[in-house]
Amino acid sequence: MKTNLNFLAVLALSAALVSSCAQCGEEAARDKDLHVCAYIWPSCHDDSLAHRWLWEEGIGEWEVIRKGTPRFPGHYQPRQPYWGFEMDNDPVVVEKWIQTALKYGVNTFIYDWYWYKTADGYSGPYLESALNDGFLKAPSNGKMDFYIMWANHDVIYNYWNCHKWGDNTDLLFNPDVTMEDLKQIMPRIINQYFVRPNYVKIDGCPVLAIFSIDNFIRSFGSEDAAAEAMEFMREEVRKAGFPGLHIQQTQGGGYMMSDERIESMRRIIAKLGIDSETLYNMGGFVPDYVQYGSNALKIREQMDEVFDVPVFPTVSVGWDDTPRYPGNGLESVTAYHQTPQSFAMFLQKAKEYVYAHPDQPKFLMINAWNEWVEGSYLLPDNYYGFGYLEAVKDVLDGKYDAKQ
Repeated sequence: MKTNLNFLAVLALSAALVSSCAQCGEEAARDKDLHVCAYIWPSCHDDSLAHRWLWEEGIGEWEVIRKGTPRFPGHYQPRQPYWGFEMDNDPVVVEKWIQTALKYGVNTFIYDWYWYKTADGYSGPYLESALNDGFLKAPSNGKMDFYIMWANHDVIYNYWNCHKWGDNTDLLFNPDVTMEDLKQIMPRIINQYFVRPNYVKIDGCPVLAIFSIDNFIRSFGSEDAAAEAMEFMREEVRKAGFPGLHIQQTQGGGYMMSDERIESMRRIIAKLGIDSETLYNMGGFVPDYVQYGSNALKIREQMDEVFDVPVFPTVSVGWDDTPRYPGNGLESVTAYHQTPQSFAMFLQKAKEYVYAHPDQPKFLMINAWNEWVEGSYLLPDNYYGFGYLEAVKDVLDGKYDAKQ
């Protein structure tokens, strides 16, 4: 009996070693140079500007998210976070995010960053606390790479809280900036973010994503003036000791471009010195997730063909912004075939795109980490559990790789 027990112990130890080695093999198979990026929408905390104009309950946009209602049979609303309605500027919460993200293979957070003006004279940042107080004060933040996306889109009154503002479509937050604004913005983002060792850099240049190049140009009145403003930004970064600034255009949602739009975008890319292109949402929305993803593949193929700068592929978890819009229904929701497995298949295709372009930096973009109000998030909930995070891990660990 003793011999049998020893034999079983040896078997158990061997199995454990094999399992351990297999796990090490999976981890080793991951490309350490691959930036697996997830966008963060930093709305779920009590921001002073948002409190004054949008979310008065002190819980940020959870106020709206919790008001989600089903619009058709089987519609999953309101969304139910597995960890509850936590504040995204709490370093304890964000520490959990970091540990979870790294466990499943997400190694880069892209934080939406804002600079707005209001009619009552405010001019300055918006929703910064999620990054400054949440992420940067989390104990393990240095293990996670990050960069910012300047989300310079217009905000009308009823966009972020239709329950409060009803049908008011006047402009509430104006994203347009001047050279004087840039003289405040550049030192702020350089000193708060770019100088950090875990801020993402390409060839030594900090990456600054910009959501709307069209709005940036509008701010300065012409493409030539916008190009001068962009050069000012680069010069400020060079003064700080960096070789330059990597400007990434992050279009909100992709679509097939007309010949006129292609010509316009090529001219803007060249004139403003844009270094890379990507998307926030993968684009081509329809309620069927499989068709949604298939449309996005065609959009990506077109971008790859017509642009001379790197295109970084984006995969969205889904789409459902009905908490923001009481009148929206089935036609506005990813209602069919949205599963972690479907997401994994499109993420695999994006991964394959990355490795089919060995001459460009390796970036794989995911929308999003926590877009609860738009129904696109990797964070666990009470419906899918950790399914989407498991899908990321499976893709990165090679589960969907073609076997030779």
